[in-house]
Amino acid sequence: MTPFGGHSYYTHARETARQFVNAWIRTNSVYDGVIDFEAVVRDPTDPTRLLPQYDSGDHLHLSPAGYHAMAETIDLQIFTR
Repeated sequence: MTPFGGHSYYTHARETARQFVNAWIRTNSVYDGVIDFEAVVRDPTDPTRLLPQYDSGDHLHLSPAGYHAMAETIDLQIFTR
């Protein structure tokens, strides 16, 4: 789940839930692999927010550059295994 700090939906409780779900996804052994889009688009200086260049302006949805960055992280070879 990507960050959404700054959006009107944001609360500390929702952020805690987002982090919990992401940790569960990253560490759960039921998946063959995980593409961690959150790590790609989060702001390292404030991990509750999207990087400014990837924020569409509403602090929830990604900009075209954000979606492009996500797409660039996908190793297409995972689909041929």
